[in-house]
Amino acid sequence: MSATGSLEATVDALCGDLSAIRAPRGTELHARSWSTEAPLRMLLNNLDPDVAERPQELVVYGGSGKAARNPEALRALVRTLLTLAEDETLLVQSGKPVGVFRTTPSAPRVLIANSLLVPRWATWDEFRRLEALGLTMFGQMTAGSWIYIGSQGILQGTYQTFVAAGEKHFGSPDLAGRTILTAGLGGMGGAQPLAATLAGAATLCVEVDPERIRRRLETRYLDESTESIDDALTRVRTAASEGRALSVGLLGNAAEVVPELARRGEAFDFVTDQTAAHDPLNGYVPAGLEVDAAAELRESDPEEYLRRARESIARHVEGMLEYVRLGSHVFDYGNNLRGEAQEAGVEDAFAYPGFVPAYIRPLFCRGVGPFRWAALSGDPDDISVIDRTLLELFPDDPALQRWLTVAPELIAFQGLPARICWLGFGDRARAGLAINDLVRNGEVKAPVVIGRDHLDSGSVASPYRETEAMHDGSDAIADWPILNALLNVAAGATWVSVHHGGGVGIGNSIHAGMVVVADGSEEMAERLERVLTTDPGTGVMRHADAGYDDALAAAEEHGLRLPARE
Repeated sequence: MSATGSLEATVDALCGDLSAIRAPRGTELHARSWSTEAPLRMLLNNLDPDVAERPQELVVYGGSGKAARNPEALRALVRTLLTLAEDETLLVQSGKPVGVFRTTPSAPRVLIANSLLVPRWATWDEFRRLEALGLTMFGQMTAGSWIYIGSQGILQGTYQTFVAAGEKHFGSPDLAGRTILTAGLGGMGGAQPLAATLAGAATLCVEVDPERIRRRLETRYLDESTESIDDALTRVRTAASEGRALSVGLLGNAAEVVPELARRGEAFDFVTDQTAAHDPLNGYVPAGLEVDAAAELRESDPEEYLRRARESIARHVEGMLEYVRLGSHVFDYGNNLRGEAQEAGVEDAFAYPGFVPAYIRPLFCRGVGPFRWAALSGDPDDISVIDRTLLELFPDDPALQRWLTVAPELIAFQGLPARICWLGFGDRARAGLAINDLVRNGEVKAPVVIGRDHLDSGSVASPYRETEAMHDGSDAIADWPILNALLNVAAGATWVSVHHGGGVGIGNSIHAGMVVVADGSEEMAERLERVLTTDPGTGVMRHADAGYDDALAAAEEHGLRLPARE
């Protein structure tokens, strides 16, 4: 067989059947180096049926968040990564490989831009027109940057939010005896029930898709399910009265269930939502339709679908606003539900806050955010070794200690074994170097990719979520994520991405991602230390510039230079 024929056979074996993609495991290279093998494996891992919501459509999560633009682009991505040299950089334009340039061995191997539109044209209508022409794709946050690790990726962040809410409102991170009402069990929302039970709460989670409920039950993210509102309430109330953590999935539409529960006066301590409302055409099912009927309407009459979806979102938010009046602690979990409701005529949709200004911003000020890693070996033991090492490395971090103690028992891996924990400025670099040492001495069998969610301290401008209600009014300033991406390139990340719209929809955010590979080498140790210092450091910088005292203190503690304040 010719070299070309052999290459095409490898490409076909890796991604020819979209319903059965699985990232390679073990220590054998398919690409020319680990710096290109890593993005290859993580791209394919994003499309593993155990990870992706609709792999045959290349959709990973979030309604329409894709890993590659179309099957032909996916094959071209895989083919290029297999042959990319150690001094070349691949450019990816919205899920399509468009160029390879000679750079340097220390430069990123892949640079990605997803869904970017000139601001005047940054609307869903224009995006969908261009998407229909095959010119772009929606990359969400970690779908199009190839570092999605399944629901675990958002799990600890959701847990941190619930815990912070408990501390703020009830003086304790322990939510035993407390109740939560929410909706959505998709790629992001599916983390909610397990995060809530880890915090000790009794939770009612509304989901319109029975397949999603089944999947969450199978992966142990959800405890129980029912099709009866009364049955769900009985289970949740009983568990709360006993101080017992429990999650119950209720098959139903949030636009119908939430207003009905509010009308009945059914009390909940916390009310939130994680449906994919940021993309109402693909992510939100209108009231009165089952999933199959919704799919038919979406295809036959998208305008009518959008009209009905936004009408339902308005009803959903009106139910949440009634819970504000009933005295619940209501917060938006960053899916632009409030923005879509306001567009639909709900004038006071923003009467309740987003989760970042309400609970998470103090962490962001210190550069603390979602730090994650995946074992390219595919061996869960590698994650166990890293878990134990980080437990020893950070004995004085109680949240991390609790997380790394319970996570191995409760979390089912999706695709390549992976872990996430929230670490801050200084600690991320220490963790990265420790992981690199484990690879060097053979305790971890193959290199490890280290990345994060784009939802992080310094990587996003998103006025409806991460940068809502900034102290200095800089919510919409998008220089910060661009500076973050540029700095990560200069510091030596293995791949870097800039996206538009992830989490909250087209027109509402700009955000950046980075991944760096720990291969055990001295060179990568230097790059790991740089990248894992500069990346969270931009978060401290951004919040210090906005005038947050916590960020200014963190900058002084770590010796971070802020020229405008010198």
